[in-house]
Amino acid sequence: MSKEQSVAAVQRQFEIPGEFLGAAPYGSGHINDTWCAVFQCSGGPARVILQRINRNVFTNPPALMENIGRVSSHLAYKVSHEPDRERRALTLIPARNGRVWHEDEDGNVWRAWTFIERAHTYDSVVSENQAFQVGKAFGQFQKMLADLPAPRLHEIIPDFHHTPKRFAALERAVLMDAAGRAILAKPEIEFALARKPIIRALLDADLPERVTHNDTKFNNVLLDDETGEAICVVDLDTVMPGLALYDFGDMVRTATSLASEDERDLSRANLEFPLFEALVRGYLGSAGTFLTKLEREYLAFSGKLITFEQGVRFLTDYLAGDTYYKVHRDGQNLDRCRAQFKLVESIERQEEKMDRLVRSIEA
Repeated sequence: MSKEQSVAAVQRQFEIPGEFLGAAPYGSGHINDTWCAVFQCSGGPARVILQRINRNVFTNPPALMENIGRVSSHLAYKVSHEPDRERRALTLIPARNGRVWHEDEDGNVWRAWTFIERAHTYDSVVSENQAFQVGKAFGQFQKMLADLPAPRLHEIIPDFHHTPKRFAALERAVLMDAAGRAILAKPEIEFALARKPIIRALLDADLPERVTHNDTKFNNVLLDDETGEAICVVDLDTVMPGLALYDFGDMVRTATSLASEDERDLSRANLEFPLFEALVRGYLGSAGTFLTKLEREYLAFSGKLITFEQGVRFLTDYLAGDTYYKVHRDGQNLDRCRAQFKLVESIERQEEKMDRLVRSIEA
């Protein structure tokens, strides 16, 4: 059975009206497998997103989908008064079994989303307005979920942003050298070891727990094709308890540099200060009303730490033989690591200036 035939069989398990016309791989995600399926409906062709959840990463799909169902419903309620509200929050399509996911005969878990038309994601930022929009979108996302009713969300990936544990995993990978690659990554390993003193800073700061996205890459925000406005945050797999600064730090990592995540031209992997300023203004404009003084004090630092943490994760996976992130070429995880570490260096050079900017906005 071809992949398209498999997707065709799965889509029949969801409450999707219309005749299935075809499906093709969609997006650039590293973890799940995603298809865009087209249907002939009464009003014309319509699109749906179908996703097969990576069970090696998300080992408890019922808990994952419970989180996503609660969060998407709460966000839909929060935007219900907005114009174009059906485009401003993700909508799960129910399965015919009465749940919001389907498990096929091979044990694969699937879900379906309505397709948000006239909007796209982008893998790298190209303008200050885009940086502003992504900051505003994730700030609003955190603010809207600040009053999510109990119970506490499931921790889908425990210690997801626990930098010391990520660093310990790197140290183990270096010792094991399972793929025989440590010699090829000697400069990157030395770079990481030299920055071990910073890894506990956020954990030791006694910051409040928030409901956070935990994967605030620039390409997890849909921008309207006509206006450029951020209209919807996507990829809710890692929404769970966390620190607001985990989210902001990852925004700095992905929305303040013109480089792609696996950039080979490292001269491009720099923090562009005008993009950082736009990001901060967008984020504080929407999240500033609930952040504590201490959270604000760590905003600039969080960009350095989360960028470093992600570089550590890419390096760990490279040393382990590319077992977690999808790779499309030899050495791609090492390229990803190098781009992150180059960005860390750029942030270090500008960190004091970044701090001054944050304080000036507070005033």
